[in-house]
Amino acid sequence: MTDTVFPTIGYLAWQVSQNIAGRLERELRAMDLTLAQYNALLHTVRTPGLSSADIARRSGLTAQSMGAAVNQLIERGLLRREPHPTSRRSMCLFATVEGHNAGVGADEIASRITAEATSHLSPADNTTLHGLLYDLVQELNPDSLARSEAMTGQGQP
Repeated sequence: MTDTVFPTIGYLAWQVSQNIAGRLERELRAMDLTLAQYNALLHTVRTPGLSSADIARRSGLTAQSMGAAVNQLIERGLLRREPHPTSRRSMCLFATVEGHNAGVGADEIASRITAEATSHLSPADNTTLHGLLYDLVQELNPDSLARSEAMTGQGQP
């Protein structure tokens, strides 16, 4: 073994992410949702009026992957597009009533999986872990934590 720590923080974070994402993906299949579609619903429900590109940045996915997920959700009637109030080149996304309900249901699944994965930790450790992860995400992808101020509250289902 070398003088570096193994497993590294990156490796451990990847393992946790893979485990939780895999469990979430399997359970979302019952709702006919992919992880990308879940991300689109999650962000659209929490911050109505985002564009597909905004959601891609926040989710850490390519614009093309998110565009495909959004198009599928629109075809299923879970999201709808509306023209941006100031930009002719951008479209705003809003969850339909069905999309809102699906997003809330999927978020409940994600919350349960996370609670199960961290159930062996004390409440204090859970709070510490959340704070540390939040700080890392704030540093590495602050867009993922942003809230839309221009559109928040518009277009509710």
